[in-house]
Amino acid sequence: MYWELFLSFLKIGFISFGGGYAMIPIIEYEVQSHGWMTTQQFTDAVAVAGMSPGPIATNSAVFVGYKIGGLLGAIVSAVAVSLPSILIVVLISLFIKKMKNQSVIQYAFYGLRPVVTGLIVYAAIKFAIQNDIIGDVNLYGFNFTGVLFILSGVCMLLFTKINPVMIILLSGVFGVIIYS
Repeated sequence: MYWELFLSFLKIGFISFGGGYAMIPIIEYEVQSHGWMTTQQFTDAVAVAGMSPGPIATNSAVFVGYKIGGLLGAIVSAVAVSLPSILIVVLISLFIKKMKNQSVIQYAFYGLRPVVTGLIVYAAIKFAIQNDIIGDVNLYGFNFTGVLFILSGVCMLLFTKINPVMIILLSGVFGVIIYS
């Protein structure tokens, strides 16, 4: 079990680009393919991981690992998902002066950016569907209160200087007020 956790999260760490939110669909695929969690359990794990300090991908790995193998599972998953990034950053830092002017490297990043953006958007839409914020992607399938929360949060991030942590706390308070 620990070896399976290690290999799965090591693979996730090596093939994922674009940060934590872009890794969520890949983590979800691994979790689902191994039957480690239900879709709802994974959605809850991502919600908790997103509200916890630290990178969401590492937090998600810790949460999944803990659920599957307790404390040792959490440690194995965290190390495995982080190890590729550490190794790659160390290697890149060794060759950064030689690589920074290479046009092929710059072109590769131009190609990666739109894909990473797509992965983040996909994760957000899938999360919204799994939490009944949107049903079918049509006008009548929307939970208008949930969409209002999304739009309010985005507008506060874009047009105010309110700290994102405060926005998260406020949305939790308003969630209790509105939904209870």
